[in-house]
Amino acid sequence: MLRRLFENWQTTQAPTGAIRQVAALPYAVVDGRMAFLLVTSRRSGRWIFPKGAIEPDLTPWNSAALEAYEEAGVVGEVEQEPIGSYRAVAGASGTKLIDIDLYPLRVTQQLDSWKEKGQRHRHWVTVRESRRLLAHRDLSDLVASFHEARAEKRRA
Repeated sequence: MLRRLFENWQTTQAPTGAIRQVAALPYAVVDGRMAFLLVTSRRSGRWIFPKGAIEPDLTPWNSAALEAYEEAGVVGEVEQEPIGSYRAVAGASGTKLIDIDLYPLRVTQQLDSWKEKGQRHRHWVTVRESRRLLAHRDLSDLVASFHEARAEKRRA
């Protein structure tokens, strides 16, 4: 079983049975500095970005925005193109693979009360803090690449 999981993990395309989800990358630029909003997962308490299933009646990017609203209590302008994707494992045995597309969401409003407020914590971080706190290395690499690309745009 471990061999099959490892082989699936190494493929560049989603293996048969892999689940596709979306995540929001909530960010804001304050005084020229970019910050990212992390939330805790409900089960393990690890720091993550809001993520979940693609809703049948929504586009993938609007599904990501909905996750940010429900899990982090933020709304904003979501981009229609993901900046990349990362792979995670789920399930009690850790054998279910999930491919997650990451959509940037520039936060325009942070709510005091939201759907999952009692189930999660939220925390604004710098790119350096995100690298330390995020559980997935691929995810922290995506954040760092996004940060650098936007910083170059602002300098140009």
